[in-house]
Amino acid sequence: TAHAEVVAIRNACKSLNDYQLTGCDIYCSCEPCPMCLGAIYWARPARIIFANTRNDAAAIDFDDEFIYNEINADPGNRKIPIYHVPHPLAKEVFDAWKKTGDKKLY
Repeated sequence: TAHAEVVAIRNACKSLNDYQLTGCDIYCSCEPCPMCLGAIYWARPARIIFANTRNDAAAIDFDDEFIYNEINADPGNRKIPIYHVPHPLAKEVFDAWKKTGDKKLY
């Protein structure tokens, strides 16, 4: 989980003293994998520039197509079982967050 993009995002955010990379560009040797792409979107840079495509990566056995497909699958149809177990206390945590006055929104 410490792919180069994630490490770069963490280091840049630490250096900028911000959790977002507004106005920044992210340069990658390859089209970001699903995990890195998620992290990149949360960091909100201006753009992503990459050299090799996901197909280029798949050609050398770095094939993330399975994960891309799993993300789009209904949770009940994924290869790793995912269970929704609602609990009233879990909702209370979200309600408390909603009422917090000094939070920084994503």
